[in-house]
Amino acid sequence: MSRIEVIPVAVSDPNVAEGCDLASLILDSLKVNGLSLEDGDVVVVTQKIVSKAEGRVIDLSDVIPSERAVEIAREHCKDPRVVEVILREARKVVAIKDGVIITQTRHGFVCANSAVDGSNVEGESLTMLPLDPDVSARRIRDGLMKATGKRIAVIISDTFGRPFREGQVNVAVGIAGVKPLIDYRGLRDMYGKELRVTSIAVADEIASAAELVMGKSKGVPVAIVRGLEYEYADDASVNELIREESKDIFLRLALRA
Repeated sequence: MSRIEVIPVAVSDPNVAEGCDLASLILDSLKVNGLSLEDGDVVVVTQKIVSKAEGRVIDLSDVIPSERAVEIAREHCKDPRVVEVILREARKVVAIKDGVIITQTRHGFVCANSAVDGSNVEGESLTMLPLDPDVSARRIRDGLMKATGKRIAVIISDTFGRPFREGQVNVAVGIAGVKPLIDYRGLRDMYGKELRVTSIAVADEIASAAELVMGKSKGVPVAIVRGLEYEYADDASVNELIREESKDIFLRLALRA
C-alpha cells in the first residue's frame, strides 16, 4: 500500500486579481514554500481563487434584483440582491426552505445558493463558479506541466453539503488529468462476491482530503496530493460525476415537494 501525502501550499496574497496567471502563482508559491511538483501529483485548487482570477466576482452594488428575487427575499428574509445573483446562476430552482435556496447550476451541480459565496472576498462582493471549471482546470494543468515537464492532474474544489448528512465537504467542480470515478462493478470482493453498484468518486475524495490542510481562513488555497495511484485521463470531465436527473432520487423528491 502506497503512502499518500497531502501538502499545503500557502500563497503570499490569496486576494487574487482578475487576469492572474494561476499556474505562475502556484509555481511561485511552491518555490517560496520550498516545494516542487513531482510526476503523479494532483494539485487541488480552491474555486475561490479561480473565480477571482477569471473575474467571476460581482459587487452587490451593481445588482438590480428582479421581481422574483424580491419576492423570494421577502418570504425568506434574504438580501434580494444576493437572491438575484443566485437565480442568475441557476438552471432551475430545486427547493427553497428555511432560508436555504437549493438550485441546479448551469453546470448541472445541485447545491445551495448556486454555489454563490461571499466568504473570503472583500466588501459586499460575491464569487460565482467558473463558467467552465474543466477548462479552468486544464488551463492550470497545462501551465504547470509546460513549466515543469511533470505529468500532473488538477482538481478545482468547492464546498458542498450532502443529503442526510450534517456538515459540508469539498468536492471536485473542475477536473483535468484524473479519471473522476473508479468503477468496481463486475469485480469481486475479498469473499468472491460480485460488485454490482460500487463506483468510487475518487476526484471528490481527493478534493476532500485536500481540504484537511486548506481550511477556510488559513490562506492556503492550493494543496498537493502526492503518492496516490489514480487513472490518468487527458479527457476527464466533472460531468462524469453528475448523476442524471432520472436516476437521482433526492432531486426527484425535491422537485415534487
